[in-house]
Amino acid sequence: MCIARSLQEFATVLRNLEDERIRMIENASEVLITPLEKFRKEQIGAAKEAKKKYDKETEKYCGILEKHLNLSSKKKESQLQEADSQVDLVRQHFYEVSLEYVFKVQEVQERKMFEFVEPLLAFLQGLFTFYHHGYELAKDFGDFKTQLTISIQNTRNRFEGTRSEVESLMKKMKENPLEHKTISPYTMEGYLYVQEKRHFGTSWVKHYCTYQRDSKQITMVPFDQKSGGKGGEDESVTLKSCTRRKTDSIEKRFCFDVEAVDRPGVITMQALSEEDRRLWMEAMDGREPVYNSNKDSQSEG
Repeated sequence: MCIARSLQEFATVLRNLEDERIRMIENASEVLITPLEKFRKEQIGAAKEAKKKYDKETEKYCGILEKHLNLSSKKKESQLQEADSQVDLVRQHFYEVSLEYVFKVQEVQERKMFEFVEPLLAFLQGLFTFYHHGYELAKDFGDFKTQLTISIQNTRNRFEGTRSEVESLMKKMKENPLEHKTISPYTMEGYLYVQEKRHFGTSWVKHYCTYQRDSKQITMVPFDQKSGGKGGEDESVTLKSCTRRKTDSIEKRFCFDVEAVDRPGVITMQALSEEDRRLWMEAMDGREPVYNSNKDSQSEG
């Protein structure tokens, strides 16, 4: 009983630990994954957009500058001044975009130091809480574990002590099985094949039968070997008489007839061996069949 109860204790500990583990994993999404996703989308995403803008403005500025440097000095002064002013405006805008890009890169680098590290720290804190919970469970489990260890050791010692006794008994039963029959409340019990009449002949159905001499009660339980157990409804009858079947009166061996008080007709049964039939007939106070002549008696003998 102690060993059986231990399974419930194991289940309680494992369920408790598993609940805490699931809680930790569910919190991981809120504590770790969501903040990192937010940092990636908002901060790193913004820096990438700033870089795209910077690359676009760089290409534009370099193109205008190259075009401006290819202007001929022979052009009118007014045209050259206008071109210079246009380049200055583009250069100013490029300068502002460059500063914004640098500013965003610097911001991401600084934010990394806390927005990336903080979620990891929070997740590890939850992990340590889980481990601490396991430690507390193990501490509470300590006394039970000690008692269970002692019980297991005692069980092991008993097993080692009784194994040799059981082995010795097994050898005795092999040598003389009749002296070591199972103690049973029934006068006789075992497997018998019962003849059942069908529409097109008869069949022999295996039953597990018990007989109680005091009450003369016979109980028959159909047994299906293929399904590994009971194959139908039990039937109980009260014994009226038991008679051995003549050898030449039936094709089957080891048969005997049973008449019941509460069931019409004769129930024909087949034992597993000649010795088995003798034991059943002794238990049921069975009698020999009535012979018609001395010839029948001699041939039966």
